[in-house]
Amino acid sequence: MDEHTGSKQQYVLGNAEQELARLDHQAGTIERPTRLFLQAAGLKAGMRVVDLGSGLGHVARLAGELVGPTGSVLGIDQSQDALAVARVRTERAGMSHVHFVQDDVTTWRSPEPVDAIVCRLLLFHVADPAAVVRHHLDNLRPGAMFLAIDFDLGGARFEPPVALLEETVGWVEKAFRAAGAWPRIGARLGVLLEEAGFSRVTTFGVQPYISFLDRNGPAFLAGVVRSLAPAIIRHGIATAEQLQVATLEARITEAVRQAGAVILPPTVAGAWGYSPA
Repeated sequence: MDEHTGSKQQYVLGNAEQELARLDHQAGTIERPTRLFLQAAGLKAGMRVVDLGSGLGHVARLAGELVGPTGSVLGIDQSQDALAVARVRTERAGMSHVHFVQDDVTTWRSPEPVDAIVCRLLLFHVADPAAVVRHHLDNLRPGAMFLAIDFDLGGARFEPPVALLEETVGWVEKAFRAAGAWPRIGARLGVLLEEAGFSRVTTFGVQPYISFLDRNGPAFLAGVVRSLAPAIIRHGIATAEQLQVATLEARITEAVRQAGAVILPPTVAGAWGYSPA
């Protein structure tokens, strides 16, 4: 999900200060595709929007820009710490039409139907993504929109291949799966919406190409492994000696430089559809 834990299933990456900082950086790297999906799906002035798994509030504030003061955005998340940060940042941004509430996104009910529901990096982490999508169909007015944005780890690759990076991504995917997450959920978003009863479903993916000269690629991958390290070790996927977390970013940077490799990170996928009229 987007920066946090929004349901009773434990967020495998945790909510330590280091992880929140990593997620802030991650949110910055996927802000443009997120904005693209919000605009393509049709968020506009005056709409009443719910942001599921709002975390630090990045998506809620982007939606708030698009719906403007004549609209409203309500962010839902279960992490008290993340929401405290979200509220402070949103107040500083002068967005009085963006609010947050602590609740479980898998069971939350809207007091009245809304115009749009959005979620970013939420379905990745919930135990039953299909059930969550079906549940929120009832929170939408007829003809309203549901937009899901998520990663497809299956799209990650390196050109040319780099053994250390392929091994590292393998650790990451195995750890997510062992924890009950869905690291390739981005590829299934359109199907999830169609099976839940949404119509006119549209889906596409966005993927950057990161040069070996750009340190952001190694930093991103090493940061994920750092946050996942306890789960990787606990599930017997790799040992601490194999991970060597303290030097991983430097080793990835050097391996990419030596290969002159381009990093293709996980695809950011988006899918949206409309509730029955």
